[in-house]
Amino acid sequence: MKTLWYKFIILLFLILAIPAVVFAKNDILVVSVNDMISPVSAEFIQSNIQRANIERFTAIIIKLDTPGGLDSSMRSIIKDINQSLIPVIVYVNPSGAHAASAGVFITMAAHVAAMTPGTNIGAAHPVNSNGQNLDSTMKEKVTNDMAAFIKSIAIKRGRNEVWGQEAVRNSVSITEKDALTQHVIDIIANNIDDLLTQLNGRVITINDKPITLNTKDAKIVNVEMGLRYKILGIITNPSVAYILMLLGFYGLYFEFTSPGAIFPGVMGSISIILAFYAFQTLPVNIAGVFLIIIGIILFILEVTIISHGILTIGGIISMMIGSLMLFPDSEPFYKISLGIIIPAVFITALYFILTFRLVYKAWKRKPITGIEAYIGKTASAKTDIFKNGTIMMQGELWSAWSDEFIEKGSQVIILERNGLKVKVRAKLNNNL
Repeated sequence: MKTLWYKFIILLFLILAIPAVVFAKNDILVVSVNDMISPVSAEFIQSNIQRANIERFTAIIIKLDTPGGLDSSMRSIIKDINQSLIPVIVYVNPSGAHAASAGVFITMAAHVAAMTPGTNIGAAHPVNSNGQNLDSTMKEKVTNDMAAFIKSIAIKRGRNEVWGQEAVRNSVSITEKDALTQHVIDIIANNIDDLLTQLNGRVITINDKPITLNTKDAKIVNVEMGLRYKILGIITNPSVAYILMLLGFYGLYFEFTSPGAIFPGVMGSISIILAFYAFQTLPVNIAGVFLIIIGIILFILEVTIISHGILTIGGIISMMIGSLMLFPDSEPFYKISLGIIIPAVFITALYFILTFRLVYKAWKRKPITGIEAYIGKTASAKTDIFKNGTIMMQGELWSAWSDEFIEKGSQVIILERNGLKVKVRAKLNNNL
């Protein structure tokens, strides 16, 4: 009986002690993002915020250095920060780094915003992917939306809402010292150790509950973007995805028109799959894709139909419009540069017209080997020919038939082939 009681007490102790050990974990997760804010970086940050919450880290630090990025990805990251049950610290680092455009929103949305000396924050005015300003109507619409969003973020975190709106409307940018003075950030830290020292004992409110940070002697767990995320980051760049799609079309078309080449087909298949994977993560306008495909079809038809260039012009217009429509205007950072679109359209037109012309000419060319090469040629009747007979053709005997009676020794013209027999007719006046 005593043994049972001892076992029960030990089991009860383990049940009570294990959670205490788990939740007393004093580890801090540090992730680094040194690129454009994109669906890939959003997934990377989201997965690590979830990990930090599930494994009960003391906090998660996002080391940030970004020129900005996509509105939808930025908003996704901010939602993850707001839903986190543990503190999220955004640290603009290393020296020389900046948090521009989308980076401003993410930094101001953090529970604690920090910067290292020699960094800057600002220039959150919305632009397209080429860094160019939007047209006036879209500019006003997007700017007002972003200004309202950053104001709500600043109010939620008790930061300078006036400066936030200035960063959006007038692209102002400030150093880390000015950012601290103007209550845009909370801390200036020389490095992670300095940051942890300043964080220790700081009270943070999450879901209306105060949390006191204990970062003394905390263990740092660093997480870098792995090879998978880096490759996906390249693929999901709108311009890269667009080029991959065109390369996919090139490769598959070449393989279909020249069976057996293998390499173009393999590379085309890989490129088209990667392109459509990227399109799955990006807000692609399907009408733009269809217009690009229609443009390619028009280029091919130009070779078979005499249109005096009308089909080529139509293909160029269709592909140009499709390329411009590929990504919506509501997401200006997705827009593809005209410097990429114009050369791509003309190279595509040239590629498909020239290659299909060569294939079409080869298909139309008369055979020069085999029995098909003898159609229309002259042969000699070795026997009388009607329903059956024999002819001599290039030193070979062939079974033949004719719709008319042909005497032995007559010259005949070969009309067609049916299996191992050929159809002939008598040659008249030595002419075809």
